[in-house]
Amino acid sequence: MAKSGTKGMPGKEKIAILMVALGNEIAAEVYKRMDDTTIEIVTLEIANLRKVTPEQRLIVLKDAQEVLLAREYMARGGVDYARDILERALGPERAHNLLTRITASLQVRPFDFMRHTDAQQVLGFIQGEHPQTIALIMSYLEPAQAAGIIGGLPATMQAEVAKRIARMDRITPEVLREVERVLERKLSTVMGQDFTLAGGIDAIVNIINNADRGTERNIMEHLEENDPELAEEIKRRLFVFEDIIKLDDRSLQRVLREVEMKELSLALKGATEELRAKFFKNMSKRASEMLKEDMDYMGPVRVKDVEESQQKVVNVIRALEDVGEIVISRGGEEDLVV
Repeated sequence: MAKSGTKGMPGKEKIAILMVALGNEIAAEVYKRMDDTTIEIVTLEIANLRKVTPEQRLIVLKDAQEVLLAREYMARGGVDYARDILERALGPERAHNLLTRITASLQVRPFDFMRHTDAQQVLGFIQGEHPQTIALIMSYLEPAQAAGIIGGLPATMQAEVAKRIARMDRITPEVLREVERVLERKLSTVMGQDFTLAGGIDAIVNIINNADRGTERNIMEHLEENDPELAEEIKRRLFVFEDIIKLDDRSLQRVLREVEMKELSLALKGATEELRAKFFKNMSKRASEMLKEDMDYMGPVRVKDVEESQQKVVNVIRALEDVGEIVISRGGEEDLVV
C-alpha cells in the first residue's frame, strides 16, 4: 500500500521529485556531477512536474536513501555483506529487490579490496610489482590513500609511477581481470565489455594534491627532467605553497582566518622574502609583528616540519576552493581569484 504513491512512475520523474525534495543548494551540487544530456532531461522533467503528493515525496526520498545505503554497504564489504545488513533492516524480500535493482548498474571498482586497507599494508603488498601495475592499481584508489602509497615508494619509483598514471588512458577489462587474478583473486567485480577509463592527468593531480610536500617535489623534479611537457601540464593543475604569491589580497585574508599562527610561522620559515611580505601585508600590524617574533623565537627548524606546515596551509586553500570561497587560477586562466 505504501508503495502505491510511485507505482508505474517513470524513473526520470522520480529523479525530478528527488531533486525538488532535496532543495536548491543540494540539488545544485548534484547538478555539478551530471553530464549535459542528463541535466537537460532532468531540468525538463522538473519544469513539467505535476503536483507531487506528500506520500510520493516521502517514498522517493526513502527509496533514494535505501539505494545509497545499499551502495555503501556493497562498497564496504561486498554483495553478501550488503545483503546481510539489508535483510536485517528491511526483510529478505525488500533487500533482494533492492540489490537486484542496483547490481545491474553498480560496478564495484577494480581493486576495491585495497581501498579499505591501510596504505602501508598496500605498499608492502605491491612493493615488488612492476611500475605499470602499481600505476594501474593506484588509478583506482582514493587519492588520499594513493598519496600515502606513492609517498612510501623509492624516490625514482615515485616519478616513474606518477608518469605512468598520467599517461594511462584506457585499459581493457581482460587486463584488469588478469592483474586481479595475479593479486590472489582478492577482488570480485562485474566488468562491462567496453573499455574503462583509468588514470590520466586528473588522477595523478589528485594524488599529488594529497601527497606530502617532499613526495610532491620529488615527483615534479624528476618529471621536469625526464618529461618536461607532462610536468608543465601537471603544474598547471596543481597549487603549491609558492603559488600563494598569486592570490589576491582578499583571498589571502580569507585564508589567514583559517590558518593557525603556529603553523603559519613554521611554514614561512622556508618561504621567500617576497612571499613573507605578502603575508605580512595582509595582516594587522600587531599580528604581523607577533608572527615575526614567533619566527625569530623558534630558531632553526627541520625542513620536514616546515614542509608539513606549508602543506597544511595549502590544504586550507584547497579546501576553501572546494567550497567555492576562493577560486584558484590554473595555468592559462586570466583571472587569478574572484
